[in-house]
Amino acid sequence: MGQNSSQVGRMTPPVRLIVVGAGCRGEIYSQFASIHPDRLKVVAVADPRKFARTKLQQQHKIVEENVFEDWHSLIERDKFADAVAICTPDRLHKEPAVAFAKKGYNVLLEKPMATTAEDCSAIVEACIQSGVMLSVGHVLRYDPVIHKIKELIDAGVIGDVIHIQHLEPVGFYHFAHSFVRGSWRNEVESSFALLAKSCHDIDLIHHWAGARRCVKVSSFGSVSHFQKKHKPTGAADRCFDCSVERNCPYSACKIYLDRVKHGHTGWPVSVICPNSFPDIESVTEALKTGPYGRCVYECDNDVCSNQVVNMEFEGGLTAAFSMVAFTEEICKRKTTINGSKGELSYDGHEIHVFDFLTQRSTKHTARCNAHRSFGMSGHGGADYHLMDAFISAVANNDPSLIRSGPKETLQSHLLVFEAERSRLESRVVYCAETDHS
Repeated sequence: MGQNSSQVGRMTPPVRLIVVGAGCRGEIYSQFASIHPDRLKVVAVADPRKFARTKLQQQHKIVEENVFEDWHSLIERDKFADAVAICTPDRLHKEPAVAFAKKGYNVLLEKPMATTAEDCSAIVEACIQSGVMLSVGHVLRYDPVIHKIKELIDAGVIGDVIHIQHLEPVGFYHFAHSFVRGSWRNEVESSFALLAKSCHDIDLIHHWAGARRCVKVSSFGSVSHFQKKHKPTGAADRCFDCSVERNCPYSACKIYLDRVKHGHTGWPVSVICPNSFPDIESVTEALKTGPYGRCVYECDNDVCSNQVVNMEFEGGLTAAFSMVAFTEEICKRKTTINGSKGELSYDGHEIHVFDFLTQRSTKHTARCNAHRSFGMSGHGGADYHLMDAFISAVANNDPSLIRSGPKETLQSHLLVFEAERSRLESRVVYCAETDHS
């Protein structure tokens, strides 16, 4: 796709993009314009934080009249761009997504789509009725190796898919950063963990199952370890003042300050200083006064640190998903897919297929042509491929290039909501009870 879309991009004017939400994701997606200025131009930004919007403005030379604190001001103007990237906090997705769609903008929407099933449905309906493209930021769909799994399934190399086992190892310090101290720690302020972190994974399982509908789902999970009752004796409320900090793997000093001392100013250090560039002074101040310096046993976190989801699809296909915080690997998914003719295994790096007939194992790889500077996201180049596909789709008016379009993405989101309903209600949820139309 990358080569063809680049060739097409040189024959058409650059796609004009508005960025709503100039945080980590907004900055990453915008980076495509710096790499391919002939294909994408960021023409406007909206963010209530002066530092974030000014930084993006300077990176992309956005004229002052197109820099806004509030995205509502953009809607009041006549349409002046081709697409919008909505990278606001999860609970603030629905209103701008619907408004920009109705205005005629193609929409790149960071995952999850929204925090309720009703809002997800409203976004999809608005995009379909307005005739605009919707691409949801399920970046794993665009990971070349993970996409290869779908190609192998569709080619029949393991026969009929019988069972899918999929693990997301979040990573011990990643979970502490994002889901104990950070923006996704509290369901009221953001959303539940299965939606915020693992809608990627339920989407992949749904994608690998093909046309088969999930008929029932069960789920179990809880908040483990990151609770006041597990706070070590003598521990302080902040890592900077803590006498046992040196013996704590979740120490904010280790996760942030030690990194910046060694020159690492990217994620997660970059997140904790929203109003300045991270250095030793600003990170120290953030840890002394901000949320990321709190003891992990004294936070207002209430989202699951470990959760399992079991699914049964039409035709008897079963799937088991596990999400766990306490891992060495950071988001390096591991997958086993059992078929009637073979077994496919993915270890987060490469794919192996064992053929039952020949009893031989074959390694499969996929080339990643992502630009090197796109490595800041931790998604192994998948962000680059997502942007490549979306920009190509808009430039050529070809929604088939988008792998995470409206209808299928809505179906996988609804499955996430049903799984969480199962966990909360302690029962098997029969998906036929929900209208998926």
